[in-house]
Amino acid sequence: MTEYPVHARFDGPIVMIGFGSIGKGSLPLILRHIAAPVEKMVIIAPDDSDRGIAESHGVRFEKLALTRDNYRAVLTPLLQGGGFLVNLSVEVESVSLITLCRELGALYLDTCIEPWPGGYTDPSMTMSQRSNYALRESVLALRRAGTDPTAVVGHGANPGMVSHLVKRALLNLAADLGHAAQPTDREGWARLARDIGVKGIHIAERDTQVSDRHKEKDEFVNTWSIEGFLSEGMQPAELGFGTHEKSLPPDGARHDFGCGAGIYLKRPGANTRVRTWTPKAGAIQGYLITHNEAISIADFLTLRENGKVSYRPTCHYAYHPCDDAILSLHEFQGTAFQEQARFRLMNEEIVSGIDELGVLLYGHGRNAYWYGSQLSIEEARRLAPYQNATGLQVTAAVLAGMVWAIENPRRGVLEADGLDYARVLDIMMPYLGPVVGAYTDWTPLNRRPGLFPEELDLDDPWQFRNVIVR
Repeated sequence: MTEYPVHARFDGPIVMIGFGSIGKGSLPLILRHIAAPVEKMVIIAPDDSDRGIAESHGVRFEKLALTRDNYRAVLTPLLQGGGFLVNLSVEVESVSLITLCRELGALYLDTCIEPWPGGYTDPSMTMSQRSNYALRESVLALRRAGTDPTAVVGHGANPGMVSHLVKRALLNLAADLGHAAQPTDREGWARLARDIGVKGIHIAERDTQVSDRHKEKDEFVNTWSIEGFLSEGMQPAELGFGTHEKSLPPDGARHDFGCGAGIYLKRPGANTRVRTWTPKAGAIQGYLITHNEAISIADFLTLRENGKVSYRPTCHYAYHPCDDAILSLHEFQGTAFQEQARFRLMNEEIVSGIDELGVLLYGHGRNAYWYGSQLSIEEARRLAPYQNATGLQVTAAVLAGMVWAIENPRRGVLEADGLDYARVLDIMMPYLGPVVGAYTDWTPLNRRPGLFPEELDLDDPWQFRNVIVR
């Protein structure tokens, strides 16, 4: 029997909300690496089809959907006097849960800042109000001086792991460029990124996992939460917008509130493609799906002088899902974004493939540098049960974020960028498969212009106008 290191000890109750692909995958990692009383653990989810998994580990399962009306009554007795609330659900509002945890002295973690139902698609809200930028600002508004219980927001693979990969990649790149640096605070990291010439960062992902069962008509297939993917896809496309950019995109707009690090496009992310590169896939076109890390990383690496922004990198997600998810998106687009009748999460039927997820730092003296995980389905299955390669990258981050919160229990509201990247990556690395760095001479101008005219900036390959697919 394999013995696993105990990374943290926790005596209070652990309450998990949601038991989809990430909940099921997180549970065995929590039980392996966090010494906590199993009899105090509770899972709350509206679907109990996998109740048997929880109960086989001795964990109590409550079939229940949390709502605006019942969440306080349900959670207060479970967390009274402290505990750890792990929110792995959709459409259970992060702000409400963090506020309750603060009142009860409980720790908190989620993988995505969530609104209540309708928050992603309410037509009465402006595009700015429906953005991840707005959701992030609503959580950051909870920050205050003092020693509130730690609440780690947006700590899955991305957002989450990728913020830690950015810091490791910055140090690797700096060393290769002969730049000695050991940043110790936010300004130090921003100065390092500026000094080594990083114009921007793509969260560049190519999922090549394939199944022995092909997508059927009126079915959406994916390797992770389809509800989450569609919700994000129907928000406006968003990106952190850097100081090297010469102009806003034609359909771009700024927010009139908050930190100012991000912009949005007047179109859904599920219909917006961008050019990027990963080591195994090479040049690809991914979807500019809105994600919290696009704003948080750009904000974290912002420098201000005399009250004005002097440096900020462009940052955004560039996601090429698995092939069946691409077909599902095409069908979704063809019906003017009407959801399919059936959802299928690929897991046991996956026969091969990897999830190549990393960060592409570009515009510097070595052109572009990708650093990230190349986890295969075979290795994911060898390392942990109940998940595929995509899921394990997320659940390893859930584990690492929980451990860090237990070790640092009075730090208030924090994003991944505010955690100790070295400690977090140390916990995650055994579950990420090959973690590699690779340079490339690829730019978004490769083989362009071609047979048709394009409005390109030939002087600066890394302008966003060259990256977006028009």
